[in-house]
Amino acid sequence: MEWQSDILGEGFESHAFEAVGADGVTRTATLVRYAPLTDPALPAAPREPRRAVLFLHGWSDYFFNVELARFWSGQGFEFFALDMHNHGRSLRPDTHGGYVADLANYDAEIGTAVGMITAMQPTDPLSLAMMGHSTGGLVAALWVSRNPGVVSQLVLNSPWLEMHGSSLVRRAAWTMVEPLARLRPEAVLRLPERGFYWRSISSSAEGEWTLDDKYRPPMAFPVRAGWLSAVLAGQAQVARGLGIDIPILVLISRASENGLVWSEEMRRTDAVLDVNVIAVRALSLGRSVSVERIDGALHDVFLSRAEVRADAYRRLTRWIRGYADA
Repeated sequence: MEWQSDILGEGFESHAFEAVGADGVTRTATLVRYAPLTDPALPAAPREPRRAVLFLHGWSDYFFNVELARFWSGQGFEFFALDMHNHGRSLRPDTHGGYVADLANYDAEIGTAVGMITAMQPTDPLSLAMMGHSTGGLVAALWVSRNPGVVSQLVLNSPWLEMHGSSLVRRAAWTMVEPLARLRPEAVLRLPERGFYWRSISSSAEGEWTLDDKYRPPMAFPVRAGWLSAVLAGQAQVARGLGIDIPILVLISRASENGLVWSEEMRRTDAVLDVNVIAVRALSLGRSVSVERIDGALHDVFLSRAEVRADAYRRLTRWIRGYADA
């Protein structure tokens, strides 16, 4: 496996690869790693025994948070992130950005990435954590439930486990979307476009993070019927209970602000998900679930204001010491 210099610069490398799904389709994904020996910003942390974490981004997104990578490295973990097919570094000109017809279509590339991480030091036992944000959190939870015994800890950052309001909203949406998804899965749904979350994080607007608009468009990728149907089906699986038997941490904002017009509250709340619904639905994931609600947090908790994400990192550190270090 050959690593290439990554778009994030010094200390980061990436490797594009292909994985064949259960449906026989070959898809391209990109594994990103943080190599602190080449990054003068952070000395290498001791890694004995071997521990690693694999991060899955949200929908219409990609991995860019170098601070998060350095945090995990400082905790003694090798850090990896996966730009899943049709996202970020894995985008191809002839495909629909962000599109997937079944969340299980990510399984092959996640499994391949896990295999590559393990193979880097095949003689050393590996304790692997997985971290997912938003839709990536839903994907991570479903993958872990289908692949017991592979992951030791699961960290979910504002995972999209349920629709706004309640499961009744999800069921109503399913009734409307499913017929179209069967007949025309790639049909674009005409939904209100909202760039409020992007406005709160991008340095091109009022945030502090440098984003590539090609990889993380301000208005997100078009919402297609097949994709929404896949998400609703995944959420229905969570609602039935996943029975995950490893420690799970769910980090969410203390409050949501989901209006159709901009509000200053969107600078310190989740402008995407209903966090109260997510907090309740998180209990369906498994037997050991910790929920941390972060005052002032955005939809991606680790893109919030400096003092807010410092609080989130403290809480994550405490959880790691309680579960991963043990």
